[in-house]
Amino acid sequence: MNSVSCYNLRVMISPELLEVLVCPVCRKPLVLRGEESLKCNECKRAYPIRNGIPILLEHEATIETI
Repeated sequence: MNSVSCYNLRVMISPELLEVLVCPVCRKPLVLRGEESLKCNECKRAYPIRNGIPILLEHEATIETI
């Protein structure tokens, strides 16, 4: 078994990074939701996390109505 297949692809976003990340639309703080997205509680946009990298582009966000 090679070492790449054993590598755990989970990447956690550090608390220090979360402190400085803001929504690119409304500039409010983002909240980590599991390992799949960052959510803005102000404008309700959820930004995906792909391969451990937050994709903070407005056109990539989904707007949650609930």
